[in-house]
Amino acid sequence: MEEATSYQEGVVKIRPAVQIDAETLWRLAYEDVAPEWKKWDAPYYEHVPLTYEQFIEREQESWIDNDARWVIEVDGNVVGMVSYYWEHQPSWWLEMGIVIFDPAYWNGGYGTIAFTLWIRHLFTIMPLVRVGYTTWSGNERMVQIGYKLGMTMEARLRKCRLYEGVYYDSIRMGLLREEWEAFIAAKTATDT
Repeated sequence: MEEATSYQEGVVKIRPAVQIDAETLWRLAYEDVAPEWKKWDAPYYEHVPLTYEQFIEREQESWIDNDARWVIEVDGNVVGMVSYYWEHQPSWWLEMGIVIFDPAYWNGGYGTIAFTLWIRHLFTIMPLVRVGYTTWSGNERMVQIGYKLGMTMEARLRKCRLYEGVYYDSIRMGLLREEWEAFIAAKTATDT
């Protein structure tokens, strides 16, 4: 089976990052000292801004032409990324991530579409049994995206994320392949 090089639904497209994206990715992810997106994306981990030169030297290789990190475009503009990493590759235990860096693209459904495309891609290219992600209870939008996509809250580790003097829960959402297939079949049936 030939691997797709991009997926698109409406104005949302996901695709591998290429060299021409480097400056945009740096600007979105590393230029600001305290970017707005970091308040929602694991803010309990320190954000380290980088100069463009530092990004090229230290980070570019992990962003450009990386099968595990693709950019999200809306109307042709790079606004975020989807990613995955291995919890345990021999058993095909993979965790996903998503971030839309530009707040102008929040609450428009773009993240839900991008994550849908990413899940489709991952289930297409790998013999995965499950996909999932970890977030925190302070990011209610991220929990809701999981429910919208038919996911189950598999774990809630209470009060283990400290942010600005408040303890939050760590949330793990997951989706089995058969649940995904049923979700897509139901969605297709209601769309026709």
